[in-house]
Amino acid sequence: MTNNFKKWSAACLATLMGFFPAVSSAAWPDDQTIELVVGFAPGGGTDLMARALVPFVEKKLGGKARVVVVNKPGAGGEISSAYIARAKPDGYTIGFINVPGFVFIPMYKQSSYQTDDLKIIARIVDDPAVLVARKDSKYKTLPELLAALKKDPGSLSFATSGRGTSGHQALLKIEQAAGVKGTDISFKGAGDFKSAVIGGHVDYAFTSVGEFLTGYGDSATAVAMLVVNPTRVEIIKNVPSIKELGIDVRVSSERGIAGPKTLPQEIADRLQQALKATLEDPEFLKTIKNDAPLVAFMPGPEWTKSLERIRDELKPFVSKMND
Repeated sequence: MTNNFKKWSAACLATLMGFFPAVSSAAWPDDQTIELVVGFAPGGGTDLMARALVPFVEKKLGGKARVVVVNKPGAGGEISSAYIARAKPDGYTIGFINVPGFVFIPMYKQSSYQTDDLKIIARIVDDPAVLVARKDSKYKTLPELLAALKKDPGSLSFATSGRGTSGHQALLKIEQAAGVKGTDISFKGAGDFKSAVIGGHVDYAFTSVGEFLTGYGDSATAVAMLVVNPTRVEIIKNVPSIKELGIDVRVSSERGIAGPKTLPQEIADRLQQALKATLEDPEFLKTIKNDAPLVAFMPGPEWTKSLERIRDELKPFVSKMND
């Protein structure tokens, strides 16, 4: 074998070695479809927000970015959080986390994930809880409802999206503040319990402002009794705050995006930028209509610190989970 042939062979090999990685691993996000995982059933606030985000986030990411919503409901969001945590950290599996459930679930039981198993990318919305009732409910005011529960603990049922979720937290906080006890009825998402509320199969339900407006806003049978917030919320300003009615608590469904813990920072940064640009897009805000006033972008690092504060606030309620 001549020296010229050896040089030519080495050059060819070097060329091939440089060529194949470029072919087999195109730049993210062009390789494959991105899964955007939702931990609740279709039709709820998280699911509707996810589906509204998809075309805008694809556009903001650019290139050949494709995103598809994947619902993995159950256990108050635990199933989806564990799925995201265990996914390959290549940017093709991300998903919604729902606070306070995301923080609270690992605090009160042996869960299939820990909060630090995920990389927090960005908060999307801050959506206060709302107590929903049928218009013909026997107890139409909070004082009447609390009086009934004091007289007969557990006599009234409250639909929520699962134990540990914002709706369940709202029930726990009201129970503690008022010294009463209700009965929690867990569903796989707000979309699942709408028919139970309207049909009178549960007495009341805890949902969020956005979910109420989307699911019950034009309902002839359901009404928002109160918002679990110290002040009224402008978009439903006719609904009293719980503080006006004598209880000073706040519960909100904060929803945002996370990925596997070791997701490369450059991918997390691109996703955060795409989400921020989407939430600032007037066309997106038109698309989400009632949810627009609830948009509350927060960068991943800042939201991560905020979750520590929320964890501290939830500690007193851990012991209540076995009551």
